[in-house]
Amino acid sequence: MDFLPINIRISDARILIVGGGKVATHKATILSRFTERATVIAPEVSDGIKALPFSWEERDFAESDLDGVTLLFVCTGNHELNHHIHSLARQRGILTSVCDSPAECDFTSPAIYRNGDLTISVASDSKNVKRSIRVRDRIKESIEHDSIQIS
Repeated sequence: MDFLPINIRISDARILIVGGGKVATHKATILSRFTERATVIAPEVSDGIKALPFSWEERDFAESDLDGVTLLFVCTGNHELNHHIHSLARQRGILTSVCDSPAECDFTSPAIYRNGDLTISVASDSKNVKRSIRVRDRIKESIEHDSIQIS
């Protein structure tokens, strides 16, 4: 197993998403369920990201964007750029998820079900994401439809 399942306090974290397309929008949408504080930087930012409570800038990534960052999601669609950004982040000790490249990730995002203060996450060590989603959905269905009491 490569990844330790943990929870990270993000209330005071500076979170950066580099990329503004489909994958970045997906990650940002999930993240928006947990915080309203993140910044997105990309030459083009999707309308989906613009609708979220995050700040965003339509421009190219600059190394100085990493200043003070706690948690980084790299989702540009350009594998060379993603690798470069990950290398810069690693030198600074920034926890980084390079979307669609588990080998370059310091952390991954599990399939998440949230109900009030209860959060259930299902992960497969990035080996079978679709299975994690199916299991998460079955848990959600059990809780919501079979009247499992959450207290």
